[in-house]
Amino acid sequence: MITFNKPYLTGNETEYIKQAVQNLKISGDGLFTKKCHSFFENKYNFKKVLLTTSCTDALEMAAILLDIKPGDEVIAPAYTFVSTVNAFVLRGAKIVFVDSNTNNPNMDVDKIEALITPKTKVIVPVHYAGISCDMDKLMLLAKKYNLFVVEDAAQAIDSFYKDKPLGSIGHLSAFSFHETKNIISGEGGMLVINDGALIDRAEIIREKGTNRTAFFRGEVDKYGWVDIGSSFLPSDIIAAFLFSQLENLDNIQKKRLAIWNEYYKGLKDLGTSNKLGLPQIPDYASNNAHMFYVTCNSLSERTELIAHLKKDNIHAVFHYLSLNKSPYYLSTIENGLSEDLINADKYTDTLVRLPMYYELTEQDIQKIVSSINNFYSNK
Repeated sequence: MITFNKPYLTGNETEYIKQAVQNLKISGDGLFTKKCHSFFENKYNFKKVLLTTSCTDALEMAAILLDIKPGDEVIAPAYTFVSTVNAFVLRGAKIVFVDSNTNNPNMDVDKIEALITPKTKVIVPVHYAGISCDMDKLMLLAKKYNLFVVEDAAQAIDSFYKDKPLGSIGHLSAFSFHETKNIISGEGGMLVINDGALIDRAEIIREKGTNRTAFFRGEVDKYGWVDIGSSFLPSDIIAAFLFSQLENLDNIQKKRLAIWNEYYKGLKDLGTSNKLGLPQIPDYASNNAHMFYVTCNSLSERTELIAHLKKDNIHAVFHYLSLNKSPYYLSTIENGLSEDLINADKYTDTLVRLPMYYELTEQDIQKIVSSINNFYSNK
């Protein structure tokens, strides 16, 4: 079986974990956490970064940091993972869903302004597959209506909007290092704070609502409970694993992009003939090769394609179920009825993710491409 995902080990993960253990500082904010922070701040010019135990935790920190309260409205795409909105729902926010683009799963920025009300506080763009949303339009809207922007950059490490790294544009952003991502630590995430006015409080929230971080820097003579917060720090063992990955970022990205390009070349004819939808990348966006997805013409066709691939020992999977049609969301709205979001629903029914990982061989790719072409030869 060609699996959908396989975590890639660069070689130094266990050595760095051993070093972290020998340092006798394996709780949060140890040597390797500091190394990871410096890497991101120097490479991408992020103002301040804080490693977290997950991207979900980074988003939950963002919701606390922005003082989300019951009655506040948050605009987010319907086609996303539940963590994108759960973080704000936990603080009492009402989620207002926006549809996807016709040509890619990202939120349709042109539909956002009509959804803004006096209660709107935050817009959460999700850079699906590492491909940027239209951030110029989005930030202009945020400025016009005095809104915060939290980038859900879970899939977007080392990806850019024009010349700007994703995660550096919004007031806050959240990244994931889950084992399915380009750069991994098993579980793990990161909050990026680009608004300097939010940095001090972000450190407090991350440290259970205490000013412990300032104490360790010698800025206060004792620390205590000064705000709400929770324990969002990852162990330095997790950071040690992550730092080994970061040292190999360029190599990993080069290999993944080569795999992505092989897929595209092998399936291009199906795309040209409209038998199969291929990824479309806007001129303003770079491609970090987080995933290679295709879109079928119907739910039944997708079901058949996934079954066909499975018979050929290839594990391909669909992705999100539109959150506007989820049981929980429907239980929170009047009459339990949600309006159709045509494009989000389309991706729910038709999108297929193909295997994508560092050790995928050229032979593997050719087998997958051939299997898909064979499937559509009879269509």
